Amino acid sequence: MREIPITDLMPVRIGQIENEKAGTGCTVFLCERGMRAGLDVRGGGPASRETQLLNPLMAANEIHAIVLAGGSAFGLGAANGVMRLLEERGFGYDVGVTKVPLVVQSDLFDLTVGDPFTRPDEEMGYAAAKLAMDAPNYRDGNFGAGCGATVGKIAGMDTCMKTGMGSFAVEIGELKIGAVVALNALGDIFDWKTGRQIAGLLSEDRTSFRSSPEVISSNITRVKNRFVGNTTLCVILTNAYFEKTALCKIAGMGHDGYARSIRPVHTSLDGDSIYAVSAGSVEADQETVGTLAAEVVSEAIVRAVTSAESAYGFPAARDIPPKGADDR
Repeated sequence: MREIPITDLMPVRIGQIENEKAGTGCTVFLCERGMRAGLDVRGGGPASRETQLLNPLMAANEIHAIVLAGGSAFGLGAANGVMRLLEERGFGYDVGVTKVPLVVQSDLFDLTVGDPFTRPDEEMGYAAAKLAMDAPNYRDGNFGAGCGATVGKIAGMDTCMKTGMGSFAVEIGELKIGAVVALNALGDIFDWKTGRQIAGLLSEDRTSFRSSPEVISSNITRVKNRFVGNTTLCVILTNAYFEKTALCKIAGMGHDGYARSIRPVHTSLDGDSIYAVSAGSVEADQETVGTLAAEVVSEAIVRAVTSAESAYGFPAARDIPPKGADDR
């Protein structure tokens, strides 16, 4: 097994754009001639568009793009721009009078980071899709959908941390598999290999970590409004050949990577969603790919932490000493 760049997972191409001042952005995964995809949503508060297309009972066998964006439900209009670019280029399902691109989207909540009234829109989606098509520009860090991403928000935004986009991919023989994560969790983040906390809820002086699960368990009465902006989004990419049903299962197994690395996870305040995409013809075992999916997701989460830079008054992991496994 060897590490490869996420950009080796062709023919899927990734374009992203952000409004740094507003603290939001979008990331587009584009395969103009179609890609098979599945989805598993475990969080209780998703903001999404057209995702029912990925239900195995639905007729569509392929989609043309996936959009991850900020802006919560306000940002779902970014998909309009992706559709416009694909239609202009002549890609989509032929319906006689035009071609209709199938574009699905999931958004995270970043409205409390920069300007809450500037959100991803049709023009931002168009620009990101154009980059994906003509000049793919994916980078880990404070880019695209991860521009306004933060974690450790169980006590509010004053003691949270900055994260962003993270990716990790491997090659085993002919098989390639990788994951891209926009890390915007309510909970704390752990290195899945060492057990060390690497991001999350900060102490009141913002110099060390606290434990989100311990804070939650200290108050067992119902909290009326803990919605401070969450949702971790992920796209798993593989060159193995799978149909939609198998991809939904692989996406579900990918959530094990979330569970290893984020605590708490899959709460009713998160919209935690994972897409799994097949755009190749390599024969591979479904359970093997699903197991590897969980591992690349966990490592992509680590990269989303370590590649982030401090912004909007929120410190990044490089500014906070890691917490040892024995101190959890």
